[in-house]
Amino acid sequence: MYTSKTKIKKDNNAEPTEFEDSVVQELKSELKDLHINSAILVDVSGNKKAVVIHVPYRLRKGFRKIHVRLVIELEKKFSSKDVIVIATRRIARPPKKGSAVQRPCSWTLTEVHDATLEDLVVPAEIVGKRVRHRMDGSKIMKERHNTEYKLETLSAVYRKLARKDVVFEYPVTEA
Repeated sequence: MYTSKTKIKKDNNAEPTEFEDSVVQELKSELKDLHINSAILVDVSGNKKAVVIHVPYRLRKGFRKIHVRLVIELEKKFSSKDVIVIATRRIARPPKKGSAVQRPCSWTLTEVHDATLEDLVVPAEIVGKRVRHRMDGSKIMKERHNTEYKLETLSAVYRKLARKDVVFEYPVTEA
């Protein structure tokens, strides 16, 4: 028999929330041998919201194959909500001084945030990246790619996940 526990694998066998159950009910036809870690609802601006689905890192390639179809179907079912699929990654502390144990490079804070940014814009690709340093010491990252209807959502979700501001813009083509 189908239950949401078979499609949601949470840490420490935690119970899925009602929102995660509703997401899984919408996904069950699409996810034959795939499962998710969690699903959260993020406030973008005003009354606009986004559904962020966290998938296991080892299953990210399987989700990438069905990503476009999955997002289109979920955006139809969750009307007026943008859907974003992100792989769950781990950030490890730097090793202690004198320790022989090393952490993988992919587990550093910078690498995880860069990979999260790549996951956000999955159907498109990032064609330019630059960081602007302000006089007060804060930083703003500027990205250039081609997903125009989700720009505000993408920057709000990245701000929520990485606690960094990012600005998405389109490449200027000279005619």
